[in-house]
Amino acid sequence: MRSQTDEGYTHALGNRQVQMIAIGGAIGVGLFLGAGGRMAAAGPALVLSYAVAGVAAFFVMRALGELVLYRPASGSFVEYAGEFIGPWAAFASGWMYWINWAATGVAELTAIAAYIHYWAPTFPEWGTALIALGFVLVVNLLSVRLFGELEFWFAMLKVLAITVFLVVGLVLVVFAVGEAGPANLVAHGGFFPTGFPLVLMSLQSVVFAYASIELVGITAGETARPHEVMPRAINGVVWRIAIFYVGSVLLLGMVLPWTAYRAGVSPFVTVFSGLGVPWAADAMNLVVITAALSSCNSGLYATGRILRSMARKHEAPRFAGTLSSRHVPIGGILFTAIMFLGGVGLFYYLPERAFNIATAVASLGVITTWGVLVYCQTRLRRTGHRSAFPMPGSPYTNWLTLAFLALVVLLMPFADQDQRVAFLLVPVLVAGIALGWLAVRRRRRVPAPAES
Repeated sequence: MRSQTDEGYTHALGNRQVQMIAIGGAIGVGLFLGAGGRMAAAGPALVLSYAVAGVAAFFVMRALGELVLYRPASGSFVEYAGEFIGPWAAFASGWMYWINWAATGVAELTAIAAYIHYWAPTFPEWGTALIALGFVLVVNLLSVRLFGELEFWFAMLKVLAITVFLVVGLVLVVFAVGEAGPANLVAHGGFFPTGFPLVLMSLQSVVFAYASIELVGITAGETARPHEVMPRAINGVVWRIAIFYVGSVLLLGMVLPWTAYRAGVSPFVTVFSGLGVPWAADAMNLVVITAALSSCNSGLYATGRILRSMARKHEAPRFAGTLSSRHVPIGGILFTAIMFLGGVGLFYYLPERAFNIATAVASLGVITTWGVLVYCQTRLRRTGHRSAFPMPGSPYTNWLTLAFLALVVLLMPFADQDQRVAFLLVPVLVAGIALGWLAVRRRRRVPAPAES
């Protein structure tokens, strides 16, 4: 029989599953789909955006590692924000993380609908999104172990697809097959063909591509032997970022001229189609759908735990704190699923822009989460705590990472129309969360009725 945590969960996730969840969190639709449009806009220099954002992501993960080994908790950064900053910070970061996943879920469901439409053009896209949502909802409600197994195989498929591309791409470049070669990085207008500013403007989408790497921290509360498993999982992010992201984008820039890529088309499909591989589009279509399903699956998992942690402190609706007989936070999962369902309306009204708007809004939640983790780690160090898994270069790397995250937000209104929409929502989100916190604090001050 599995042991239970103080929060009522079971230690259902093992080393194999946590390692793959960490890998799955580092590979998503942001790479499989988004890299094509960004390459078409920024050119080969896009690799710099991935490298810089990757360095920031590495420091975020090491900050998370130090916090997790200090105290593993399924509430993750929400718990740490409450302890090291204050209860208002836990409230704000928890709801921003929920906004992140609510927007991400909408983006992924629209992506699934669009890519299933490729195979079944007569089937209603809203029906596809509904079926996909129902599938991941059932998986999350049944058991944590089933979630872990599904994520394991989702991650295996994504890793296999990326590995195949890396091997094929490397062979093409080394043997100069067709147009492939390092010269493509500078041959068509130079390394910065559209200018350095557009490379900066791509940072928001790149940050979204790295989103959910912090999910491994939330699994800590349901992981057996977290002090052994978590450092290995977190350290693995370094080489995954270097190989899967930076390596893939670098090879994309060398295999074909940057002008060959376009928005809305997977760059990997573009490469394999250029080789005359007839089944490439179908195979990559399947991988993109898998990546989107994986993201929705992870979103329900993460927000269910975060909302339950907040509900136990009366900072979220009471039913979000409900734990099922299977030790699954059923209330929080259903709350997020309802929002996923409502968000499909955005796709109905703005089908061409829904994905980009949703990812831009989601990035605000990602940046908030990363910022909270990095700042909490600085506060942990100030208590005199010394970890066996310290964040390198702290506190200087903390402040550099926070400055990078602030830069990404400040650049958003100058990037494109969809990012501008997300930026203009910032004051709305701040006001909404502030009013919510005032209501929560006022309710806490009301004395409980005396028992007769």
